[in-house]
Amino acid sequence: MPTLDEAVTTVLTPVFAAGSEIGADLALEEVSVTTAGRRQVVRVVVDRAGDEPGDLDLDAVAAASTAVSEALDESGVLGEAPYTLEVSSPGVDRPLTTPRHWSRARGRLVRAVLTDGTALLVRVVSVDEAGVHGTLEPQMVKGKPPRAKDVGAPRDLAWADLVRGEVQVEFRRPGEDVEDLVADPGVDDELDELDDVDDGDEDEQ
Repeated sequence: MPTLDEAVTTVLTPVFAAGSEIGADLALEEVSVTTAGRRQVVRVVVDRAGDEPGDLDLDAVAAASTAVSEALDESGVLGEAPYTLEVSSPGVDRPLTTPRHWSRARGRLVRAVLTDGTALLVRVVSVDEAGVHGTLEPQMVKGKPPRAKDVGAPRDLAWADLVRGEVQVEFRRPGEDVEDLVADPGVDDELDELDDVDDGDEDEQ
């Protein structure tokens, strides 16, 4: 007999099928059903369909919530008990476990955990049938910085060697530079004001 999680997943799978109203834009990632008092809590995680990088906007999540709610009510899979529905997109801490996950992470910094127990920090460049292709990034190994020749070196990771990937949070993405900040007129004005203050201090001296 299927679990309630499996039963709900069976009901929702057609909602996100390729030919459905929202299936062209969204993919069903995860379903879980828990009990909180007399109420059931249904948590559904959805992501953008396909393998292109990009974030899921709030309108898409709202559309998914409406479609999921209608499907659950029509199916009666949850019985007569009241339930709370939570629909969300995957967080940055969602492990990369499928080729689509990895492909959606192109350009991101990822900690790749391998089957031999080791881990590498790589920038994902491309993904294909063979595996993940990236470049090695700086990382501390037993308190020591990596060898300079290893930084930026190409690294191919076969699917058979990968356990999962962990996307790393970056405060400054590749390609961003200080010049990008001063391109904002507001930032230019602030820098000019600082220059004026410095000039004034020099005159007083």
